[in-house]
Amino acid sequence: MAHILIVDDEPDILSICQTYFEYEGHQVTTAFNGVDGLVKVDDSIDLLILDIMMPELDGIGLVQRLHQQGIDKPFIYLTAKTQEQDLLFGLTLGADDYIMKPFNPRELVLRVNNLLKRTTQQTHAEKNLTFGTLILDARQHRAFVGAEDLQLRTKEFDVLWYLAEREDAVVSKSELLEKVWGFDYYEDASTVNVHVHRIREKLEKYNLTYQISTVWGLGYRFEQVKV
Repeated sequence: MAHILIVDDEPDILSICQTYFEYEGHQVTTAFNGVDGLVKVDDSIDLLILDIMMPELDGIGLVQRLHQQGIDKPFIYLTAKTQEQDLLFGLTLGADDYIMKPFNPRELVLRVNNLLKRTTQQTHAEKNLTFGTLILDARQHRAFVGAEDLQLRTKEFDVLWYLAEREDAVVSKSELLEKVWGFDYYEDASTVNVHVHRIREKLEKYNLTYQISTVWGLGYRFEQVKV
């Protein structure tokens, strides 16, 4: 069971979420804004659930402060925002998932349990995948170019691994959502787009012989660069 920090300025949401997660056996700490939440993040916290819009310090600012302190925890955004660019911005900060308000607390519990399972258990075979100088280390859940760590977040590694393990095969966005995120329906495919974009940005710093290509209308393919 995990220790979950829930940060939201709506008391009703804090109360009902705490009830659901404690019923599942999790330990829950709550905070009513980002400033309060920031001081409650310690080594015991396994995952954060953050409202984006809060007084004093919002969820985005909280994550930025944590990153400045070198703290990298998996987190899920709660957001009432409906504009795609706002959701995409949250994802570019490394959110592992997001859920729109109003939401079903049971759905949130399922998503959190799925994310925790992927971050606390070995989900891949005990092996490495090697593509030229690119090495995917399943045991460490990390990707390297030579000896340099690409600093991929959990979901970024999972997406890259899933595509790389199916080299040259076209993988649809819906398949990635089902196999990597663990559910077969999502508000939209924005989260896949953003994660692939972030992976590409990190890979493009190097002169690699492999890339993630877009197959328009179908999905993505991990393949050797065609000369």
